[in-house]
Amino acid sequence: MAAHHAVDGLASNPAAPADVLLRLLALYDGDNWIARRLTSRPSLPDSVAEALLHHPERRVRLLLAESATASPELRARLLDGPASDAIAVAIGPTPYGTPVPPLPDEAYERLLHHERDVVRYEAVNSAGVPTHVLVPLAVHEDPHFRLAACRRAWDALSDDVRAALLDDGDPTVRTAASLQVMHEDEERTAELVGTFADDWRLGDVLERGRLGRALAERLLAEGAWLDRLARNPTLPPDLAAGLAGHEDPTVRLAVSARPELSEEERASIDWKVDSEDRLDTLRWVWDAREDPEALRRCAGSAHTWLRRSAAVCPGLPEDCVERLAGDADFAVRLLLAERHPLAPPELLLALYLDGAHRAAGSLTSRPGFPAAGLAARFADAPDPRARALALRDPAATPELVERLSRDRAEWVRYAAACDARLPVARIVELLEDPSVGSSAACNRALPVSEMRALLDRAGVPDLKDGPAE
Repeated sequence: MAAHHAVDGLASNPAAPADVLLRLLALYDGDNWIARRLTSRPSLPDSVAEALLHHPERRVRLLLAESATASPELRARLLDGPASDAIAVAIGPTPYGTPVPPLPDEAYERLLHHERDVVRYEAVNSAGVPTHVLVPLAVHEDPHFRLAACRRAWDALSDDVRAALLDDGDPTVRTAASLQVMHEDEERTAELVGTFADDWRLGDVLERGRLGRALAERLLAEGAWLDRLARNPTLPPDLAAGLAGHEDPTVRLAVSARPELSEEERASIDWKVDSEDRLDTLRWVWDAREDPEALRRCAGSAHTWLRRSAAVCPGLPEDCVERLAGDADFAVRLLLAERHPLAPPELLLALYLDGAHRAAGSLTSRPGFPAAGLAARFADAPDPRARALALRDPAATPELVERLSRDRAEWVRYAAACDARLPVARIVELLEDPSVGSSAACNRALPVSEMRALLDRAGVPDLKDGPAE
């Protein structure tokens, strides 16, 4: 690794040409930082892609296989390299909350017929495998394949195939199929209660499975998992009402959030939700996520749990979005901001500036986060978090960006250093600042001649025979 503190930033510079990137790749000495930045670029010159594909260090190739930004076609080409890379291709990228682009069908064909069991099983369970690849596997001789199709392609299977899976010779497959239909099948629910008698998954069955009265009465008598049982919409209302005065506050809370209750009935139950309480989205509300009238009732409820659940639903009517944006419960406002596509810009801005939540900084990536007018509002704000927002404004002038690049707060200087409106002379100057030099090296306005000069100063060898684009 070169000693210069700014060099690694070049790997993320969208304007860096192939020869610069290849010189950076040549630095690899077991430190993954530059290789990770290179494989995370949204696009790669052909010569750099080839160098990554054929890199002698397996860890570099694995970073390419794990990259969520590398094209699926490029990742698939790793199957033509060392056999040991196949498992990394099979697993693929696993970005949290982000869909993974699938590999070409030919790649899945190779992976699913691989000689190693572990490669086949990782491929069939990978995050990006598409439904049309899984559907034929529902009748595969290997139960691991049938299980994957059952869990992740159920809705695309024919009635005959579903029936076969519900009667599968492998108990794990049968159980997985039963979990898919338990919400509408009392007998399957009863079977699963017996199967999971001593299993943590019993709670999910009790909350989601369709309950016959006899089974519900037996479960109530046993007295276990009552809070999960009380959430089940198919629990007979009279049995649920009997739990309204239960000594356990989690049971009373679950009863108070049932769908059949009126606002007056909810108010009659002694329930409490504190601002810091973490609550899962109510399943019956999520099931109604595209029903505007049901969501309107939840958004207008005095019950905090119903409003929190409504806040994450994409079908929430616009008038309800406005209403929940001003909700007294912080979690309602935050959930709306994080999850709803129409969250008001001023809500996003207010929560970001508040900064009370650990994920507040991620709100700037939401599509509705404001940009216009931020320079005038925040360029001279006392809070550095607010001053940094001025750089989001498309009307921010080069003079303002340069002024912020000299800000007393490192955070603000760092943001300004990668702003393409920053004068080139100042970008070059900031390359020598240990605190923000890496950010300046990311700046797309940095001339290529300066990129090469930085590598020269860092002592990175010039690959005379390498292509320059």
